[in-house]
Amino acid sequence: MEQNYIPMKRKLIIGERIMYVDALTPVNVVFTAKISGTIDPDNLRAALLKIQKKHPLLQMSIDEKQKGGPYFLLNENIKEIPVRLAGRESDEDWLTESRLEWNKLFDGKDEPLARVVWLESAGVSELLWVLPHCICDGTTLVALMEETLSLLDKPDTELVPYTTFNTVKELLSPSFSASSAKIFKARMFSLLGNVFFYFKPSRRKVAAGNNYVLHWRLSKEETTKLIEISKTEKTTVHATLCVAFMKAFQQVIGERAHGKVICPVDIRRFIPRIKNDTMFAFAPIVELEMDMKADTDFWTRARVLKSDLTTKVGALKVEELLWMSEYFHAVVHKMIRFLKATDGTHDVTLSNMGKLRIPEVYGTFVVDHICSPTVAFPWRNPNTLVTSTFKDQMDFTLQSNDTFLSEEEAARIKTEAMNLIFDDLKQLSVA
Repeated sequence: MEQNYIPMKRKLIIGERIMYVDALTPVNVVFTAKISGTIDPDNLRAALLKIQKKHPLLQMSIDEKQKGGPYFLLNENIKEIPVRLAGRESDEDWLTESRLEWNKLFDGKDEPLARVVWLESAGVSELLWVLPHCICDGTTLVALMEETLSLLDKPDTELVPYTTFNTVKELLSPSFSASSAKIFKARMFSLLGNVFFYFKPSRRKVAAGNNYVLHWRLSKEETTKLIEISKTEKTTVHATLCVAFMKAFQQVIGERAHGKVICPVDIRRFIPRIKNDTMFAFAPIVELEMDMKADTDFWTRARVLKSDLTTKVGALKVEELLWMSEYFHAVVHKMIRFLKATDGTHDVTLSNMGKLRIPEVYGTFVVDHICSPTVAFPWRNPNTLVTSTFKDQMDFTLQSNDTFLSEEEAARIKTEAMNLIFDDLKQLSVA
């Protein structure tokens, strides 16, 4: 069995550092599975212990008191991943628990950077993984949930620990070269970034308000229709959703809309060292834009966006981006203050996790639903849409803050976006 290597001390890389924010600001992601059947509490505890021993970040604490920090520190006294058991009374309880978990820090003595909430009723449970966003992305969450369910079903299964890294350089391919020209470029970008953020606002325009989340799920029939029509129209579901939500933002909030969406890209496509079951938090992004005034039909826009996304993802120099970002540690505080103060120039961040590779049926239980992750960002513009597909049903969470986008506006945007898609589906079916 491979032995995992865990550095005693590792500085957070820039992507982790931004999502960490600071010791007083929780940025927690919650990922939920609804289960019908029996869960053995001893098996759950044993499963979490194996998972913790596999993943180096679940054996570490964050320390920002040391000079040059924050750092991940190996904690040889780390406690086991805790499970909070709560009664389950309705299908909406997981949303209530998610909101509670958004605001809880991971600041207890020897507390690991993860916890689980178990909502239990007769024959039905929800398991909620809660982690700080600085140690995980969507692929991480899927891996942790899959491991949990697999170990609950087959407790004797062994997980293989993996080696982790000390610096970004260890993630890069042997062919990557930090030439003098690249170093000069990185230093210049860092300097320009320092000047840029110096002249940008660093205080919130209004006090922080209340975070909220909307959740909905398409039927199997609706999901199938959306996939089929996107293929027929020579575009993708992702591009279809981008157009629908950008148009919905325009219809609901008018001139406040930008006609832009930010799309995170799974870094594992570009960095082979980061496996699907490796915990990681940095995601390169691409921005897609729609001409708000152009007289173009829905599906033409979707085809253009598909092409634009393919081109921009193909042009990403992820190794260089990952390497160069490490030159921005000196301005990361200014970057975070800027994110807390600016409205931004985009309508929403859209994270599409695709079809989740999690089995449905196990020996003593069945997975009824997987709910798309929820998260409450502290940014001035926290608009985030997450979608995933499980059991041929597309699931959505739309989250924001009521000082930036009211919950009533968000609900109208959700309705308008779905209507835009399915009204076109109806028209095309008739035609």
